[in-house]
Amino acid sequence: MAATEAPTPRTYGNFRKPRTSGLRGLSLGATMLLFTGLIAVVLATLISVWAALGLAVALVVVMAPLAVRDKHGRTLMQRGAVRLAWRRTTSSGGNLYRSGPLDRAGYGTCKLPGLAAESSLTEARDGYGRPFAMITIPSTGHHTVVISCDADGAALVNEQQVDTWVAHWGQWLSALGAEPGLVAASVTVETAPDSGVRLQQEIAANAVAEAPRLARSMLREVLSAYPAGSAQIATRIALTYSGAARAGTPRRSAEDMAIHIGARLPGLTAGLSMTGAGAAVPMTATELAEAVRVAYDPTVAPLVEEARATGGTGLTWDQTGPMAAQEAWDHYRHDGAFSVTWAMTEAPQGEVFSNVLTGLVQPNRDIARKRVTLLYRPHTRAEGARVVQQDYKNALFNAQQSQIGQARDDAEVTSARRTTEEQAQGHGVIRFGLLVTATVSSAGELAKAAAAVDNLAPAARIAVRPVYGSQAAAFAAALPLGLVLPLHTALPQTVRDSM
Repeated sequence: MAATEAPTPRTYGNFRKPRTSGLRGLSLGATMLLFTGLIAVVLATLISVWAALGLAVALVVVMAPLAVRDKHGRTLMQRGAVRLAWRRTTSSGGNLYRSGPLDRAGYGTCKLPGLAAESSLTEARDGYGRPFAMITIPSTGHHTVVISCDADGAALVNEQQVDTWVAHWGQWLSALGAEPGLVAASVTVETAPDSGVRLQQEIAANAVAEAPRLARSMLREVLSAYPAGSAQIATRIALTYSGAARAGTPRRSAEDMAIHIGARLPGLTAGLSMTGAGAAVPMTATELAEAVRVAYDPTVAPLVEEARATGGTGLTWDQTGPMAAQEAWDHYRHDGAFSVTWAMTEAPQGEVFSNVLTGLVQPNRDIARKRVTLLYRPHTRAEGARVVQQDYKNALFNAQQSQIGQARDDAEVTSARRTTEEQAQGHGVIRFGLLVTATVSSAGELAKAAAAVDNLAPAARIAVRPVYGSQAAAFAAALPLGLVLPLHTALPQTVRDSM
């Protein structure tokens, strides 16, 4: 009788950060500057040795900020540019925000601060007749719809089922590259302590006066003890579409985009049913406003839950922002809470299992409210082919620079070639990033939250760093608002990549 072999756990990997096409890890712009400087030094020797020496010293001084990198891959010039931008922001008071009746704008509302200040919210219906909220960002012409999911979780689920969920999730992400007009997507998993309001309402709705004394005593004990150790987990998927003008068609209005997105939503939510996301339904305007309001002021969470049970909060988009916010170099204060946001600088290396991020997204006792957001920017098939081919050429170029081959360079070439083969077989290519936001109730708890994230990141096989000088923008980007940060910077993405 043949013995059955136990199935081996499936692993995942080959997450690649595109290599630069410069010399010895330098960017393209830095390499061109280096060659230009060397030519100038050689020509200067024809005039004077001292002139050539002076040019060489100047070249070293100029190249050092472009060549020296920290452990997160950031050059001295990039870090210095962030410092200068932060000084300009603080000197102009751009890190302060006040709203409400005494705000400087004079509108008397609590609009969102920063990058989302000009955003607007409308509501429409999809092909199934379900209402859905749509956020419009006028500066970029983007329109975002948010899908709320009730994720099943992997507890008491066999490995084959988890592999099936991951495979369908990969298919769903790959299909985003062919989604008409879609420019970005994000998945936000938010964990927060349960206030117990929902449990209290459930018990009150089902209790009867004739219940036995033991049953009533047990329910009172459950009501007082259960919320202390429980957590509330919310999963939201934001899909961002572009209404920019295309060849032969003008820029589409919010009404046109509502029709377009409404027709696409039924298929997108149905595709999530096999990914373990549970029931996926679009969020309404009130639900989305409530979620953003609680993110900026966690103290109102119990009030929001109580209002939902008595007919709804009636919050509008002009009431979702904080009354006051102040951005510091390494944290962000909004109303009565303090938050720190970290950005991923290195994806999991090598082969990992499907539960690699489980510890990162699970509730943590040292962080009152935690939000983990995966940011996706899918490539079309043509763009993906160009990106992976260029990455393969850059990996070959870097490996050929050294006369003695290094194992890391050989592994980079093999990984890049595998990526090109997978893309040629029809697999999608997608850029992704990760943001982690920890929110606490006092400044004294920030150190404990930072220590918790520093412990969770290595367990997830990722490297993270605080988003210094841009905490307000990173906090907003971690929310399901559809903000695509590279499109809100002063320098275009292509220019920054070449620096």
